[in-house]
Amino acid sequence: MQFGVFVPQGWRRDLDRIGDPVEKFEAMTKVARVAEESGWDSIWVYDHFHTVPEPALEATFECWTITATLVRDTSRVKVGQMVSCNGYRNPALYAKIASTVDVASHGRLFAGFGAGWHEAEWKAFGYEWVDTPVRMAKFREAVEIIHKMWTEDYPEFQGKYYHIDKPINEPKAARAKIPLWLGGGGPQVTLKLVAKFGDASNFGYSDPEVFASKLEVLKRHCDNVGRDINTITKSTSLFGYLLGPGEDPKQIDVPGGQTREEFEKNVFIGTTEDFIEKIESLRAVGVDYVICYMPNVAYDQRQIRQFAKEIIPQFT
Repeated sequence: MQFGVFVPQGWRRDLDRIGDPVEKFEAMTKVARVAEESGWDSIWVYDHFHTVPEPALEATFECWTITATLVRDTSRVKVGQMVSCNGYRNPALYAKIASTVDVASHGRLFAGFGAGWHEAEWKAFGYEWVDTPVRMAKFREAVEIIHKMWTEDYPEFQGKYYHIDKPINEPKAARAKIPLWLGGGGPQVTLKLVAKFGDASNFGYSDPEVFASKLEVLKRHCDNVGRDINTITKSTSLFGYLLGPGEDPKQIDVPGGQTREEFEKNVFIGTTEDFIEKIESLRAVGVDYVICYMPNVAYDQRQIRQFAKEIIPQFT
């Protein structure tokens, strides 16, 4: 198994306690460097414009801008997005941006991609919100365009929502092809696209039963297109707070925008042993990559170092 960790970029109000915007940015970068130094395989960012659960006058750094800077502020760790929203960028432009960043990273980019879901955010920033069937149809076309942009010299595509006419995308990448990570577990569109075009998928939200059921669907789609499912990275996300030795879970500083009750409901809180048991349950159903989000790491990187020292070696 391999492991990635989100850096704090503000979306989850995880930079609130830092006042100066430059210092917020540098706190994010520091977490990226600590993750790299500690031995994590990857760092991740979200593609959102303002905070959750409610929009607040707090920093949220833009996804691809920080991806580009983080790949230059690190040298080994891979950098990905979970996931870029199709509605926020034309898919041909997305492919071009990703190609540029992959070269800047010397081939360390994980390119995450999804259909998008945050209706209020779309409307706030002036994007046209459409119902799920249309959003997924556009996503289907977008994935095919991105694949073509990364694998063909003069790609062509004529769809209902998008078209391209032999755009030149050079350089396409720093290596043979950028890994495309598709987020979501929709059985009729997303998992079919994973089977046909994806190098990795993210679904299940760290629930072993949900993950197992989605994985069965993905396997059927792979069988239908003659794809070996073992050529696809199967990942899930784990929202967790790793307790330090003797730390009282009731003394955790709850991030802004949520109550302690909400925090304890939505975040897996446990010791090193609890995390190992949790990850074992995920590995047992086929997870081979875990992407962690850890609260409060902008202010103290102890969790990241502890996880790398005590948990990652148990699975690698």
